[in-house]
Amino acid sequence: MGKGQPSYTDEEFVAAIQGGDDRALAQLYRLHLPMISHLVLQNSGTEDEAKDVYQEGVMVFYEKVREGSLELSCQIKTYLYAVCRRLWLKRLAEKNRFNGRLEDHEPYLETGAEADVDQAEERDQRFATMAEALNHLGEPCRSLLEGFYLQEKSMQQLTAEFGYTNADNAKNQKYKCLVRLKKLFFTHYKEEESF
Repeated sequence: MGKGQPSYTDEEFVAAIQGGDDRALAQLYRLHLPMISHLVLQNSGTEDEAKDVYQEGVMVFYEKVREGSLELSCQIKTYLYAVCRRLWLKRLAEKNRFNGRLEDHEPYLETGAEADVDQAEERDQRFATMAEALNHLGEPCRSLLEGFYLQEKSMQQLTAEFGYTNADNAKNQKYKCLVRLKKLFFTHYKEEESF
């Protein structure tokens, strides 16, 4: 490790990340990037692609740690390698630069990372579907829901901002907008599942 940086065990990395220690996450990021760069560069990739894949892999790991749902049955290094390898093979398959079948290269890396990658991809797809539904919602519903849920504005603030007569009227409108958003979301989500 570099001067002044603590050296973490895998358990200490997990505990530090759970505790919100950004230094531990940054150190973990630097620690295994060369391994993933080598993997990607040796398999038809560029340095930028390696960084993208590694960042996605670290985010899968980070989110699992923060949720408390990470079941680590191997070293963090092995877990990240498995996640990033799967992500990279999928990218290659999408770009038609990978001639083999993804399944042929999976059996020897049983880390549980595959399921974590699939869950992260499904969650990302749901977020994209929600963003699309929010875009189709229209105004003032979109701004009202974003103000309440994303910007965490109070009903009083929203009442003043949107010109409602009182907070109950704003709350009622928010509810109607939420019902419309859910309808749009599930319509889009069902359409995407059928593909």
